[in-house]
This record gives sequence, C-alpha cells and structure tokens, in this order.
Amino acid sequence: MVIKDVTATIEDLLQEPGKAELIGGRIVRYMSTGEIPNLIAGRIFRHLADFVERARLGFAYTDNMGFAVPELPSGRQSFSPDVSFVAGPRKKTMRFLETAPTLAIEVRSENEYKPGTEAGRAAKRADYFAAGTLVVWDVDPLGECIYAYRASDPQRPATFRRGQQADGEPAVSGWRVDVEWVFA
Repeated sequence: MVIKDVTATIEDLLQEPGKAELIGGRIVRYMSTGEIPNLIAGRIFRHLADFVERARLGFAYTDNMGFAVPELPSGRQSFSPDVSFVAGPRKKTMRFLETAPTLAIEVRSENEYKPGTEAGRAAKRADYFAAGTLVVWDVDPLGECIYAYRASDPQRPATFRRGQQADGEPAVSGWRVDVEWVFA
C-alpha cells in the first residue's frame, strides 16, 4: 500500500484550532504561552494599538492573527506573530490577512530558551523579511530586552533595555514604548 503525502493548504490552516502556521505544506502547531510572555505581549499590543489608532496609520493585531503569504523559499506560507501591525487602510475580513505584517513582534516563551532555538528564530526572521516585513522584534522576557531587527540591516539588531525607549522605525513611524514599562 502506498501512502500519499497530503500537503496542507491555507484552507486547512483556517480549520486548525489554536495557534499554528503553514510551513512546507505542514501545519505546525504552537503551544500556549506562559503568563509573563502573555502579559508582555498584551502591554505591547495595548500601547501599539492606541498609537496607531490615534495616528490612523493602520491596524495592530493580537496573538493568533493569521497572515497568509505566497510560498517562500523555506516553504512557509503563513505567520502568526504575538503582536503585529499592518500599515495603511484595510478591508476587514473574517479570514487571514493576505499580506505580511509591516511589524512583527515575537515574545519568547519558556521553550525558546533551549539550545538551538536561536537558529529557528533567525530562520523565521529571514522569512518575515522575504515576505516584506520591515521590522521584527525579538522580545526577551528573561533578559528584559527587545532586539529590533530591520529589513535594511537584518543581521544587526538595535538592542533596547530598561531605561530606553524601543521603536518600530521604519514600520511604525513615531511609535516609541518605554522598555521599563514593557517589563514592569
């Protein structure tokens, strides 16, 4: 008996309960996050959403928002960042957005401190940039810092620590958030 490999699609991903992404024709599930990463993501979202709404720059999204993108060389076809922003007006939909986020924010969970996980974070950042994302934040709750990677220089992040303000330039012009407040 020959078992045929079944390649998952965005339609299949839409039916998936919980957080997942489509990579290489496979649905990759993610476990729920812990309290500290969730609180940090919530604080960032609130601050970002208030700013972009007042400035009418676009829309901020919470965790589990799906972004469908044309298949990337890695095989990735979707993203689901912890917090995200898309510039400009949007036609609101019940489905995944068919674009990459302008700003993607990934807050590390407990499992992302294990050996070898940096390679996975770097690969995902490369996918974000290949899809058109301008800025990717890697938020480190244990180190209490925010690494801001920009598409213009993806190998050299700006590092923001307590006592500083992190920014989303050039993805979210004018937005700044106190790192102290993010990790309070």
